[in-house]
Amino acid sequence: MKKLRTIEMHRLSVEEFREAKKLPLIVVLDDVRSMYNVGSVFRTGDAFRIEAVYLCGITSTPPMTEIHKTALGAEDSVEWKYFNSAKEALISLKEAGYEIYSVEQAHGSTLLQDFTPVHQMKYAVVLGNEVKGVHQEVIDISDGCLEIPQFGTKHSMNVSVTAGIIIWHFASRLLL
Repeated sequence: MKKLRTIEMHRLSVEEFREAKKLPLIVVLDDVRSMYNVGSVFRTGDAFRIEAVYLCGITSTPPMTEIHKTALGAEDSVEWKYFNSAKEALISLKEAGYEIYSVEQAHGSTLLQDFTPVHQMKYAVVLGNEVKGVHQEVIDISDGCLEIPQFGTKHSMNVSVTAGIIIWHFASRLLL
């Protein structure tokens, strides 16, 4: 086995990415503090060709050195929009026909492995603040909550890790 060189990977240019068919998924960041987490979400979003990242509240927006450090340019390929609040973003998404799921531990949440996205539907997932999680008013607007099962002593994961798991779940069921 020999490691592939970058040129052998046939990566899309930014222009080709923008024109390519997207995974019908928008990631909404609800008051995410860390610009490194924001950059990581962009990079994972690029890897799986998501539609967009919505940056809400105190979540920083490009161009920022800290975002670029982890995004490595994905902030230029993945479409993004800023909203004053996640609630405002979700209202916009609902009007556009998206089914919305907050990623949160909540009464009645659906374990991720039990959730199967449906082809021909559009989805948005909300990831919350590193300390407080997704705001309750955002959960109230959501169509449901998705929960990643955890088996250790901690009851949360880093936002960027959570994004990777969630985006992969959608991609593995809708693209592969």
